Formats: sequence, C-alpha cells, structure tokens
Amino acid sequence: MNKDMIIIAGPCVIESESMVMRLAEKLKRITEDMPVDFYFKSSFDKANRTSIDSYRGPGFEDGLKILQKVKETYDVKIVTDIHEPYQAEFTGEICDVIQIPAFLCRQTDLLVAAAKTGRTLNIKKAQFLAPWDMKNVVKKVEDSGNNNIMLCERGTSFGYNTLVVDMTSIVEMKKMGYPVIFDGTHSVQKPGGNGTSTSGNREYVPYLSRAAIAAGADGLFLETHERPDEALSDGPNMIKIEDVKALLEQCLALREIVNDAKRIKTVKR
Repeated sequence: MNKDMIIIAGPCVIESESMVMRLAEKLKRITEDMPVDFYFKSSFDKANRTSIDSYRGPGFEDGLKILQKVKETYDVKIVTDIHEPYQAEFTGEICDVIQIPAFLCRQTDLLVAAAKTGRTLNIKKAQFLAPWDMKNVVKKVEDSGNNNIMLCERGTSFGYNTLVVDMTSIVEMKKMGYPVIFDGTHSVQKPGGNGTSTSGNREYVPYLSRAAIAAGADGLFLETHERPDEALSDGPNMIKIEDVKALLEQCLALREIVNDAKRIKTVKR
C-alpha cells in the first residue's frame, strides 16, 4: 500500500492514560486499512494555556511513559511537542516526531536541541509569520545537522482573537523542499476567545482540511476527542472521533485527484 498522505491525530492533551489508550486504538483501527502514514499525537504538557488555572497535562515524565505505552501496545508512531530544550533528548528516545509549537518556532535553542536528536521535526508556522519567513527556521535545523523536517500551517492572526488560513502558505512552504502538513483543528481556533480559554469552531475543520489537500498539502494534523465539549483543552476546535474516518476518506479522494492533476502537462501560453 502506497502511504501517500501523512495523518497526525489524537487528543490535544493527555487527560488520562485510559482515554489516550482508547483513542489510540480507535485511530489505529480507522487508519490501518487506509493509504496513510499515521502518527498518534498528544501533549504531556500544554505550557501555553491562556489561564494559569487551566489543565496542562500529566507532565513530562509521566506523559512520556503513557505515550511509550501507546507506542508499544498499538505499534503506532508517536508525535508530541516540547517547550524547553532540556525536553528534547528524552522525548526523542520515545517519540518518532518532535513537534515545535507555533509560538516557539523561532526559538533557536529549542530548534537546535530538537534537531540534534535526529528525529523528524514537525515545525508549526507561527501565527505571526509569513510563510517565506519559515526558511530561516528551516535553516536553523538544517545547520544543526538535521534534514528530517515537516512544516505545518495552522492559521495566521487576523485582528484580535481570530485566525484566517491563506492556502498560498502551503504553496510557499512546499518550495522549501519539505512536506507541508495542514493543522485543520488549530486553524479554526479563536485564541483567548473565551476570556480565560481559547474558543473555536469545529464546523469549519472539514472545509479547510479539504481545501488544504486540494492546495497540495502532504497531510493533516487533526486533534480529536470522544466528547470534545467536555475536553480539558481545545475542546471547541477538536473534532469528534466518529467524524474522523469520513473526513480522511474525503481528503484521500481529493489527494488522488491532486496527484492525477500533477501528471497533466501544463500548457504554457
């Protein structure tokens, strides 16, 4: 099976070991017969929550132990994000991909530490950066000896508490020679929109995800939950686990059309 599309999916944060194990099993079952390269994602610590009172996760050591159990139990590849350089080495021993959060994508020490693990990095483009500015981020990683890079579009700040998605960002970042992932769930956030937490609108996730694949994105990042409205982090923008399969099937169909279109020679005028 040609695994042509990358899928990074899972709950925003580890709420409990049992919850993460259930979702990992369901996502493995959904994706195992699809032509996708699946990675399970969840965070051990959400260090950038709006409020100091918000739930952050089980923490570095306990969270990585849970992710290691997911990996060993279900034989899936793991993605998680780090926020400080000291977290890189141990995270790289367990996880297949280290994610760099959007707010931190210009932090040189963090990028260098992550790069030196040799693991693939999924680097989210900051909401305040132009897509072509990511070339400087890429160079920091390359110059640290690592060419295993994915870039991730997750929306751009547009006034207060609002993000928009410019699909040409995908085109521009692909020019850098690395796979580009579209974050369908964070792109519909309204940062700080609930006052002490972030709001969002999951209704838009399928529309933007399909548009991103049509624009040439190499894969999707999707956060999902059994009961998003009761989630401890990013509930308003997470999609229900039962909606994942249909969305992936739609995007795979679009991906096939995009690949076929690439084989049609463009007529120059």
